[in-house]
Amino acid sequence: MKRTMTSLIGAAAALAAVTGIAAVAAPGGTPEAPRGATRLPVQRSALLCPPPTSSDVGETTYTAFVPQGAAAGADTKKGTAKLLPAGTVKDAGAGDGNKGNKKGGKAKTPDTGRTTVPPTDTKPVVPLQQAGKPLTATTDRADAPALVGAADGILAPGWTVQQTTTVAAGAGRGLLGLSCTTPDTTFWFPGVSTATDRQDYVHLTNPDTTPAVVDLELHGKDGALAGSAGEDITVPPHTTVPVLLSTLTTRPATNATLHVLAREGRVGAAVQATDGKLGSDWLPPAADPAPSVVLPGIPKDATSVRLVALAPGDADADLKVQLATPTGLITPAGLETLHLKSGMTTAVDLKDVTKGEAGSLVLTPTDPGAKAPVSAALRVTRGKGGNQEMAFIPATRPVEKRATAADNGAKGSTLSLVAPEKGKDAKVKVTASAGSAGGTPVTRTYTVKGGTTLDIAPPRPQGLKGSYALTVEPEPGSGPVYAARMLARPQGGVPAFTVQPLPDDRGSVVVPTAGQDLSLLTD
Repeated sequence: MKRTMTSLIGAAAALAAVTGIAAVAAPGGTPEAPRGATRLPVQRSALLCPPPTSSDVGETTYTAFVPQGAAAGADTKKGTAKLLPAGTVKDAGAGDGNKGNKKGGKAKTPDTGRTTVPPTDTKPVVPLQQAGKPLTATTDRADAPALVGAADGILAPGWTVQQTTTVAAGAGRGLLGLSCTTPDTTFWFPGVSTATDRQDYVHLTNPDTTPAVVDLELHGKDGALAGSAGEDITVPPHTTVPVLLSTLTTRPATNATLHVLAREGRVGAAVQATDGKLGSDWLPPAADPAPSVVLPGIPKDATSVRLVALAPGDADADLKVQLATPTGLITPAGLETLHLKSGMTTAVDLKDVTKGEAGSLVLTPTDPGAKAPVSAALRVTRGKGGNQEMAFIPATRPVEKRATAADNGAKGSTLSLVAPEKGKDAKVKVTASAGSAGGTPVTRTYTVKGGTTLDIAPPRPQGLKGSYALTVEPEPGSGPVYAARMLARPQGGVPAFTVQPLPDDRGSVVVPTAGQDLSLLTD
């Protein structure tokens, strides 16, 4: 089930131009409207948040935000943005009984049968009313449902919802963070595991009114792992299906890559990983496979870093491995290059690669003309002994126009900015929004030298009350820039943390003029 990446990207770009749902641009560059075309804000956005936790000692905060001015140029002054509770399919993901039928009927789990549980509450969650000010909601329910929703009008461009969960004790203890995902038809998750010390669930959420049919592929160090249990999984409308990855294969794999492919409809997907010793966190999907990838925001005090990568195409990939430090690009000791065999997951332990300094990993082809796409992610650990905590950093898209990270407090946030190309400095405007309960926005501008990573304590609103959002915008003429935000909220002696990459929010779309050739809008 391999796909031709070029054709998919081209098709997505043409669709975006026609529908106004998303914007597509060449990786690493700032998209500009072709001559005769106009860049306008999108008119509708969709987001999906998976069930946050099943712990009785967990608390989750949802923070919704739309950047001020994101809808400039819109033909309306109205808008809505809200999430609604979704149903849940119980006990999915074990054996052939998890397969949906080809006609879209209900699938069954072994023995008990598959049960769809409707939401107990249909009240909207974080129904945002205005741009520029975050709105928050909190729940401590162990059965909190997945959320599905949409934004339109002036609240569609840049709509972001952060889901942050604190679990005080138990195997899943720690800080779990996720920027709620947009629905799509394909996702890549390097860094999953089916080993006995991990419990990884992929949550598949359907935002639409018709069923989705999903295939799951697992790739280990020797190739494909999954059998028929990962095929034809039916996800009912407005419902989430959790699938325990270890039930898809009889061959445990410590390091694997998950490919989620919706053959009918579309879904949102995110992986919740729980480790017996390292706590838990969300593994968000990596950026679409590409010849070069950037993994921003490795904490400077990371005690262990593991790279997991896959070449999903027909060709092997040979990569140059570099770390963008505060002073320039360096090669990690003993890892100048990395060879990826097609379809096989490769894992490399980088240990404490940052050595007390900010860092981001940059993977580029050893042959500049090579086109083999790769997908990659990092598992990062902080702390020592029994007080360790893990988080994940997937390869991410560059910030082309704008990106946002919500749920920042008076302390505990670190913003990482990386300009991966030597000689191409990035100039970035960072805006701290008004606080959810009060405060005045503050804007600062930063220059990131080409080939370096800059970690900053982000600006805070004046008179901050509550939480706030950070918006990152490259200045005109800036070199490529990637970003990530770390939240650190210690729990006793455990350095609990989570890292969210900041990909471009794709809040604008190129709209052709009448009679214009649509091929001009694709790269």
